[in-house]
Amino acid sequence: FLSALTAGLGAATLSGCGYALVGRGGGFDPSIKRLGVPLFRDVTGQSNLDQKITQKVIEELLRRGKVDIVQTIDGVDAILDGEIVGYQVVPVGFSGGGTGATTASRYAITVTAKVRYYKPGEPLPIWQNDAFSFRDEYDMGSNPSTFFDREGQGVERLAQAFARSLVSAMLEAF
Repeated sequence: FLSALTAGLGAATLSGCGYALVGRGGGFDPSIKRLGVPLFRDVTGQSNLDQKITQKVIEELLRRGKVDIVQTIDGVDAILDGEIVGYQVVPVGFSGGGTGATTASRYAITVTAKVRYYKPGEPLPIWQNDAFSFRDEYDMGSNPSTFFDREGQGVERLAQAFARSLVSAMLEAF
């Protein structure tokens, strides 16, 4: 009983001092009613990566609610501008075949983007990261002919996790 009482008093004291748990605060600036999220630019040349990332970011922002999300920068209170600057797929796991040959059996995909969340006309951004990066892995499976299917599935999963992490980071800044 005494330890529960001490923990409760400690939590009440910390909350009264302005401390908060990371991930519990954050949110949109109350003055932002309409957020523009134009298509992320993509300098990597990876097919449809810009569309997948942008769509997942918009879905995550909509999931968080409270603001209108549009794909234009006209008539908005804030803009989330992104540029995908890196896309890398590298083998991270290997398996030996029956012939003694070693083949890649697991790959890592890393996407890096420059992201800026700002109010038009304001000199400083609300949040900015010039090297926002996210990494995910996928298994190749036993059939090498499914490589592109597996990579596509990995990119889809990565885009979702990238968006969730990005939106959390930008909303924690406020």
